[in-house]
Amino acid sequence: MSMWVFGYGSLIWNSGFDVARAEIATLDGFARSFCMWSVHYRGTSEAPGLVLGLDRAPSARCEGMALAVPDGQEDETLAYLRERELTASAYEEHQVKLRLSDGATVDAITYVVDPAHALYCGGLQLEQQARVIAEAAGDRGPNADYLFNTVAHLTEIGIGDSDLCWLATRVKELVA
Repeated sequence: MSMWVFGYGSLIWNSGFDVARAEIATLDGFARSFCMWSVHYRGTSEAPGLVLGLDRAPSARCEGMALAVPDGQEDETLAYLRERELTASAYEEHQVKLRLSDGATVDAITYVVDPAHALYCGGLQLEQQARVIAEAAGDRGPNADYLFNTVAHLTEIGIGDSDLCWLATRVKELVA
């Protein structure tokens, strides 16, 4: 495979491009967290929602999916990803080294949140995140659906994320 993409959130359950192979993978030095305000897809400018980002954290590791792009589709996939992920300029495109579940390593493209961007909100307490997610909705629907879909798909592929599981339980209580 000539091009790999690292999915840690919605790319896992809604890649939007053809995938030739998908493998569980680990990225060292980054943590998945609700660290970016969403003013379109999962919220509005008046009532922002939260979306996941990869936040630099030297001692952390993030498990997600390494998605191999079919040969010959690299350019169109990269154009699609840039349109999807770089719209607000809150993410930066990075080449990273992933460790696949079989121990092999691959170079991959991923999108890392820019902590200097105005939409960055790293460090929010989990309870605050839950309250925002329970109430926000945007062009792509309720913020809670984004959380629930991500947790369901992580669970389905055997990836645990204690913070996201706690958030899903708490948001369900808040929207009930």
